[in-house]
Parts: sequence; C-alpha cells; structure tokens
Amino acid sequence: MQFNTPAGQNLFDDAKVVGKPTTRIDGPLKVTGTAPYAYERHDVAEGQLVGYPVLATIAKGRITSMDTDTAKAMPGVLDVITAPEVGEMPSPSDMNVAPLFGGKEIAQYHQAIAVVVAETFEQARAAAAKVQTEYEVDEIGSLDLQAAWEDVMDDRSDATRVGDFEAAFESAPVTIDKTYTTPSHSHAMMEPPASIAQWDDGKLTVWTSNQMIEWAQAALAKTFELDAEDVRVDSPYIGGGFGVKLFVRSDAILAAQAARRVGQAVKVAMPRPMVMNNTAHRASTIQRIRIGATRDGQITAIAHEAISHAMEGGSGENAIGQTRQFYAGDNRLIKMHLATMALPEENAMRAPGEAAGLMALEIAMDEMAEELGMDPVAFRVMNDTQVDPEDPDKPFSERNFVECLERGADAFGWADRNTAPGATRDGDWLIGHGLAGAYRGGPAMASGARIRLTPQGQVIVETAMTDIGTGSYTILAQTAAEVLGVTAEDVEVRLGDSSYPDSAGSGGQWGAASSTAGVYAAAVAMRQAIADHLGKDVEDLSFEDASVRTTDKQIPLAGLSDTEIVAEDSIEFGDFRSEQVVSTFGAHFVEVGVNAYTGETRLRRMLAVCDAGRILNPITARSQVIGGMVMGVGAALMEDAAIDTARGFFPAHDLAGYEVPVHADIPAQEVIFLDTLDPASTPLKAKGVGELGLCGVAAAVANAVYNATGVRVRDYPVTLDRFIDRLPSA
Repeated sequence: MQFNTPAGQNLFDDAKVVGKPTTRIDGPLKVTGTAPYAYERHDVAEGQLVGYPVLATIAKGRITSMDTDTAKAMPGVLDVITAPEVGEMPSPSDMNVAPLFGGKEIAQYHQAIAVVVAETFEQARAAAAKVQTEYEVDEIGSLDLQAAWEDVMDDRSDATRVGDFEAAFESAPVTIDKTYTTPSHSHAMMEPPASIAQWDDGKLTVWTSNQMIEWAQAALAKTFELDAEDVRVDSPYIGGGFGVKLFVRSDAILAAQAARRVGQAVKVAMPRPMVMNNTAHRASTIQRIRIGATRDGQITAIAHEAISHAMEGGSGENAIGQTRQFYAGDNRLIKMHLATMALPEENAMRAPGEAAGLMALEIAMDEMAEELGMDPVAFRVMNDTQVDPEDPDKPFSERNFVECLERGADAFGWADRNTAPGATRDGDWLIGHGLAGAYRGGPAMASGARIRLTPQGQVIVETAMTDIGTGSYTILAQTAAEVLGVTAEDVEVRLGDSSYPDSAGSGGQWGAASSTAGVYAAAVAMRQAIADHLGKDVEDLSFEDASVRTTDKQIPLAGLSDTEIVAEDSIEFGDFRSEQVVSTFGAHFVEVGVNAYTGETRLRRMLAVCDAGRILNPITARSQVIGGMVMGVGAALMEDAAIDTARGFFPAHDLAGYEVPVHADIPAQEVIFLDTLDPASTPLKAKGVGELGLCGVAAAVANAVYNATGVRVRDYPVTLDRFIDRLPSA
C-alpha cells in the first residue's frame, strides 16, 4: 500500500476499537512472570550453555597476551573464546561505532575481549575472573570537554544560517547569552542486553533483546558473513531499551561465536556492572544559547551552538536540532561541534538530540522571558510558528503547540503560581513552578505485516515489529480488530521474529505510527482476500460483529473457510511528507518543593499536554508519557555518568552509583492529550509519543527549582550542592 497523499475521511474517524482505552493484552504475561524475555528462553534450544563476558580494563591500546589455561581447567568450563584468536570481524553496521568483539585492538573501556563457556552461570563467572590479559596501553588524550569547547567555540565556518544573526543580535533591545551543560547519561534499562545463539547446518538463530529486528538480522549476517535468510532473529519481549538495543550489541556476537565453537546453544547476558561502559550512552554537551528580542517579546535573533564528545567515527549528541524548527526568529545561527575522545561509545538514547537540547533551550526561553518581564507561557506563545523557520515555504503538517501551552496553563493553575522566585513557602519548603515546551519529530518507516484468518475466526497478526514495554501488542491488535470488525480479544499478535514481514521496529518515535499503518495495509489486503474468497467486490462488503456483511446476508468469520486465509502487505510512505514538517509538540508543567535548610528537591506534581495526532490507546500512550516524565526528572535532578578522565570510563557501574528516580520521588502525574489528527502522518493520522514525554521535562524541573529558590543553575543535574550556599535566608 502506498501512502502518497494525506489521509482523508476513513474508518478510523468513526472507530470502535482504535483510540479507545484498552488494557494491555500482554499484561497478564508480564505480571505473572511468564513473558518470554531473551535470557529466559529455556525452551527454544536444548542443552543451553552459559557464556560470561571478559571485558577490557583499558580505554585504548591492544592486547599483547591472554592466559586462559587456568580458566579452561576450572570445573564445568568447556571453552574460552578470545578476541585475538577470533581475529578482526566485520563491523555489524555503520551504526555500530565501537568494535563489539574480535582482534587485538581496544577502542573503549569494557570492550568484549573473551567469553567463557561453562555449564552454569557461576562456573562461567568464576572462570572469567581467572583470565589474565596483558596490554600495550595507548595515551587516551584529553577528556576535557570544556577545553575542547574553548578551542572551537568561535568557529562558525559551516554553521546553518538564516538572515544575519550577528547584526540582529547586536541591535536587539533585549538579549541573553547563556551557557548550559548536560552530563552523559546511561540507558539504565531494566533488562540488560542478553542473547541465546544456536547454529544448525550453517544457519544462525539468535533469541535476543533487540528493538530493530530487520537491522539485527542484517547486522548478524554481515558480521558472520552469511546471507540474511540464513539468520533468524527472535525478540518477542524486551525489558526496555531506550535506544541502546537499536543495534546489535556484544552479547549477541559473543553468544554466536561461542555457540559455533562448542556446537551447542549458548546464552550470554551482559551483567549490570558491564552495561554502562560496554554498550552505549548519551554523550555530555556544552551549549551556548543567545536570543535577541524586541521589547514586546518577539524573537529577532536566535543562536544555538553546542559541543558533544564522541569516539572516533561517532556522532555525539546533536543538541541543536530542535532549535532549528521550534521557535520563530528571522535571524538564526545553528552550529554543532564534535570533540573526538577516547570514551565508550555514545549513541542514540531516548529522544537523541532533543532531550539534551531542550534541557538548555527551555531554560534559555525562561531566562529571556524574565529579562522581558513576560510570563513564560506568553513569551512562547508569541514566538510560535506554523512554518519551518529555516524554510518559510514549508508548513508544519499539524502544530498545536500554543494549545498545549494554554490547555496546560489552565489545567495546572499557572495563573496562581509563584511569580516571585524564592518568595513562596510551605513550612520548611520553598515552592516553585516551572514549565517547558516539548518538540520531537514525527518520522515514519516502511512497515509490513501478515494476517491469518483461521477457520475458527481467529485473526493472527505477524510482524517483525517489537514491543519494548510500550504496548505494541495492544495497539496492533486494536488496528487489525478495527479494520476486520472484530474485538481486540479476537486478535493474536505475534511480534519480533525476522521470519515475519519486516516492520519499523521500536525507536525514534516512529514505531507505533509506522507499524499500525503496516497492519492496516495487511488488514485491507485481508478484506480483499475475503472478498475474493466469497466472489464479491470488496466495496460491497462491510466488516462488523466478527462477520462480513454482503448486500443480502451476514457471514460469520468463524467458518468462513475450511482453511486459513492469509494476506500480507506493507505501507510505503510517499515523498509528500517531506514537503511539510511532521512533528509532535507538548508542554510540561512542574511544581517542586526545595527544602529551605537542606536544599533537598522534591517533586510535588507534574502535568504534560501532548499534541501527537490520533492517540491509538490512551492507556498505553499515557504510560509512555509518564515514563518519559520520570526519565526527565532523573536527568534534571540526579543522573550523571561522571567520567574518570584519567582512565577513560564511567566509574558508576550500577544503579547505586548511578541514581535514577523511583515511584516515591513523583507523587502525582497527569497527562492531557489534545484531540488532534495529522492526515500527513499515516492513514491512522497518528504520531508517536514515547519520546515526546521526555522532551523538555528536565528544563521544566530546573525552571521550577529556580522559581522556588531564586537561584539559577545552568549545569545539570540540579543537585543541592550547586545552589545550597545561595538559598534565600530563612
């Protein structure tokens, strides 16, 4: 199916299933512990052995020797496979920057250099500790991002420019020029990367935890020099990923190498202390934002310049992207710098770019509003734009940012907020209110599905889409049910297997919109297949109440055929989408309390208002947004993957040293979805929300802390040591 023009009136505009609150169909499996996660797939292969990784303890250099004799002699150990003996392996894909396994060269701390295979986990772990490695260590060079920033901050040779920023900024009657920093972040997902691998007649099967099945299949095929059809990837349930599982990680390569060597299935999980350096992280940034405006608040000049670190070949954290399209301003300067550093691999983490970029931009917007003496909501409303500021001939397909701000302000009680920073108290607590805008693109990818109608009337959906805890099973069941006139309970959804039709996978906020469109295409094909089976024109049929209605009778889907009816199709997105900006918008409002004596910050309540087209399932969408809000609180107040600048790694190896929020940290969250549709997005007129829920949250919290204390912190996380000495006197 081609999606070449905006969607018109269709069956989803009078939906009975799509858009209705529907509890997760995979919920019972999750709460009973029977959902099959990668490391727990005990039934997929007999005689599973256990692999335990051995990781490099240097950041850069090469292996000169490895002594595995002691490890091999330990109880239960079958083999030790080392990187030097395997030799260099092809990189899985252009998106994998760091070597995952193979060869003597070390490009990052905790790079996988061996895997011990044993009968039990404990035996493998004990033996891994006995592998002795000698290195030739290279100098890692400077890991000082501030020094790198000072070297390049005046270089604007290839900046993106509109108008004459310098002249407009210099002549603006009101200006700000501020610098902000964000630290590195770890994905800290609940399920660490894990895989089981087995070879059979030269063909590889990997049961793994991966967000993008088609990408994983291609990556494994390239790594092991196989044809793609000789690799099967299966990942039906994923315990979180946030981007780190978009690409194949070393657990899959280690498991496959070990399984090929020992001739049995081998399972490998990356232990938690290894995840934060071995996998990937969000890179830290330094960001300078300059804004010039008229005295009545109209932005005339805006510049956003930033630097981020990356290992050689990496791309860092592109913190300037949202500023190119979020707010109006005739004169613009946007520039991203990259500092190559010998740190572990940086890569996509939930809302890559916007998450860090909005942490700075949305504080800057508040600081500018204060300079102008304007309400922060009013300042943002004044500088809304319905066209791309860099290309005024390109409109937004749907943009309801102003409504997000106004609806949020009304629901939150913004008019009654504390307007004098540091002046409102509740006992020992200084009370503050903050807001921030949210922006994230609305991409879509080609996606397919196969639908089976059984003789018993059950609808089975098969697609290589994944569910990382987002509710994919449920929204895909709703989509098929809507088109075929059945209930969601009548639909069985099978996900995450490369033997199913290729689908978008989960990531980039494209998954839900793309995969539901793919299931829609397959369901339309099923309607045609049923019409062909009945010898009717599909236009003369209607589908409802688990039946197909002709002009003269109603035929139940159960018993329609003695054999399965199978239909398959995919959605392809036309170029017309690129003629406009398809994006999502939101507004976050936060109330905090800051202890007047200790500086401790406590969230009191949070509100998000989201403009993301049709909401496919309000229950699962809300869960996505509140999860993003929690993640944003972590970025605002506690998360900091501090760098050991002498050795080139992140010392916080667990969730004790790297703190994330817990339920008790956030007592009240509310989400409002605008009743909007975007005909340019997909046939369902839907866009994603999974990353929008994170965008801007940290800045809303930081703005609220400022409002509570009167102390502006521009370096995240906003921990008490950064402002306790400046708190207002009791």
